[in-house]
Amino acid sequence: MQRSLIQDTIHGSIGFALVSTAAFSVWAFAADFFRNLGGETGLYVAIAVVFLGLSGLVMWPMAGGIGCFYKAFFPAFLDYSALWCVAWFAFQGKVGEWLGSFLGCLVFTHVVMKKFRSEKSMLPVFAVVFLLHSVGYFAGDWAMYQYCKPQALTFAKNSSDWQQWMILGKLAWGLFYGLGFGAGIGWVFHQSRIEA
Repeated sequence: MQRSLIQDTIHGSIGFALVSTAAFSVWAFAADFFRNLGGETGLYVAIAVVFLGLSGLVMWPMAGGIGCFYKAFFPAFLDYSALWCVAWFAFQGKVGEWLGSFLGCLVFTHVVMKKFRSEKSMLPVFAVVFLLHSVGYFAGDWAMYQYCKPQALTFAKNSSDWQQWMILGKLAWGLFYGLGFGAGIGWVFHQSRIEA
């Protein structure tokens, strides 16, 4: 049965939102653990492992099989993650985030399309992936830093209320990021697959 663009985009959005929320829960619940185990880099590696491990279990129908999904997703997501981290560590702040989003989505789109041997023009597909990813990522950023963190700051830093608001912010970021990037992943997988 042929899957539609809408099906793949919605499946990607919901599926990756579940995966992303699980991955961001590592940040929400285990960040202190990683302070002595690789620091921020160790935390990012652990989060990437969750993304890589769970994505195929949830999103394989978009590629027609778990092996086909991982063949494209694994290298694409590793390259995306590496470029995002390089941009973040080099520039930090909004510049690092926007540059990471741009370069990460560019390489993610390129790798997926190449793995499917798609001859479709990459730029329009990349533009949609970048847009969806950025909307999700920065909506999550807003939920964390403009809503949840200010709520948390009304409490003492060591109180359970402060911790609950910070956990909620991190999980909200994971949810929004997953919804946006997942829709982009569904988009690029569909566009690449129909050309294969």
